[in-house]
Amino acid sequence: MSSTSALEFKMKEIKLFGKWSYDWVEVRDPSLKRYLCLKPVLLPHTGGRHEHKKFGKASVPIVERLINKLMRPGRNAGKKHLAYNIVKKAFDIIYLKTGENPLQVLVRAIENSAPREDTTRIMYGGIVYHVSVDVSPIRRIDVALRHITEGARLKAFNTPTPIEEALAEEIILAANGDPKSYAVQKRDEIERIALSSR
Repeated sequence: MSSTSALEFKMKEIKLFGKWSYDWVEVRDPSLKRYLCLKPVLLPHTGGRHEHKKFGKASVPIVERLINKLMRPGRNAGKKHLAYNIVKKAFDIIYLKTGENPLQVLVRAIENSAPREDTTRIMYGGIVYHVSVDVSPIRRIDVALRHITEGARLKAFNTPTPIEEALAEEIILAANGDPKSYAVQKRDEIERIALSSR
């Protein structure tokens, strides 16, 4: 076996958290395909290597970006290992509930909760207008991940529901495009406001 084919074989063996395969994970949305990094990694922890590169965020594994979004000011601030364990348990719950690869479910959730249109403020002669604009693919992913984690945090706050279950439920609902999902509700609200200010 040549060294390149041995390397390809090893790359195929790499599974997220040692469980979830990257094979056959498909991104349906053509605009997000380039920015959803599904490069096989065993441990989603790049240590900020992308930080000083333009659009370096696009090369960070999508699961690590989800973990980073969970580290918000408050209880989880700066505790990456805690956020890592939350996502790991949430993926197990997603698999138990849906029977599908959690990576594929996460990709569907991002596609369904990423807003296509937003508003921006334009100042013209001292008057402020809100104008509808198209959202760039990298921002679409950022906003989708923020809303998914925000929805999970709100669902788990001051309730007996653990954050792992709340996150798993939010991802499953968003993947199905369910209007009960916080991320899908926020996407609809953003797009509705953008439509009215066209």
